[in-house]
Amino acid sequence: MTSGGAPSLTRRRPVVPPDRLLAELVPPRHFAAESFATYRPDPAHPSQQAAVTRLSSVAEQVRRRSQKTPFWKRGRTAAPAVYLDGGFGVGKTHLLASLAHAVGVDQAAYGTFVEYTNLVGALGFLPTVEALARRRLVCIDEFELDDPGDTVLMSRLLRELADRGVALAATSNTLPGSLGEGRFAADDFLREIQALASRFEVVRVDGEDYRHRSVRTDVQGLRDDEVRAAAADRPDATLDDFTDLLAHLATVHPSRYGALLDGVGLVALTGVQAVPTQDVALRLVVLVDRLYDRDVPVLLGGTQAKDLFPADMLAGGYRKKYYRALSRLGSLAADGAALVG
Repeated sequence: MTSGGAPSLTRRRPVVPPDRLLAELVPPRHFAAESFATYRPDPAHPSQQAAVTRLSSVAEQVRRRSQKTPFWKRGRTAAPAVYLDGGFGVGKTHLLASLAHAVGVDQAAYGTFVEYTNLVGALGFLPTVEALARRRLVCIDEFELDDPGDTVLMSRLLRELADRGVALAATSNTLPGSLGEGRFAADDFLREIQALASRFEVVRVDGEDYRHRSVRTDVQGLRDDEVRAAAADRPDATLDDFTDLLAHLATVHPSRYGALLDGVGLVALTGVQAVPTQDVALRLVVLVDRLYDRDVPVLLGGTQAKDLFPADMLAGGYRKKYYRALSRLGSLAADGAALVG
């Protein structure tokens, strides 16, 4: 329960038809207007320009296939499959979104690894294959290897799509300080998708983080009364107790977290504290990703963002997910804090 009169996310139970889940597989708002022309290759790293050139060629190849070959015949010839390998902040997501735009967002499906696994959970495996097989290109951003079951599921999904002639493109995400031990690299990706490895071309994207920043987790928590007052001043704000919201997320399928945020311009949370268990933490990660996709500022009443995940979680197998969530939530919390001065 909350006070202050602002609507609560815990009162929302969105119903999302399959058509909407598929329609939302487009590049996120951050990259809605991006293209190969807006990517600025660093002259100090020639692989960036080489990646633009190669992906432009892939887009042209996919478009030619789409003009000449109906989807039910495309499996007869191998479609292109590329994996963008590089560090954090070198523009892999920009390039992946540009590829989707170049092919045509009506002909391409674009989503994160988690969004595709959630789609299978919501629709079932075969319906997901049938729906995605009607696209010319499937883009998977932030491919993850930390859950063996999900990795096997995604490998099988990609194999089915490749066999039907769908072009594939994927990236992974490497956080600052992860270059080396624990880094998700091309060898890991190809090993885990054994049946498909020979089909994927590795496109290297070298360079430094263009943002020249480390993960932002140092935003100070606000007082709960400040959070309530700020939420009351905005008609598009929601206000929730953090513990209540975490409990509510367990009752909503992760594929519906985006719909949970429909019409929301600010998420205000009171009583923010460290998450208690791994399953709760992973649901929070998905919510943060949907908030970030939609550029929704967040107000955190209580602890700082950096204290959300206990040390044992940050050292465990899901650490990259948690650090990504901390980076994104820190950015959204900074936006929210700016709203209240």
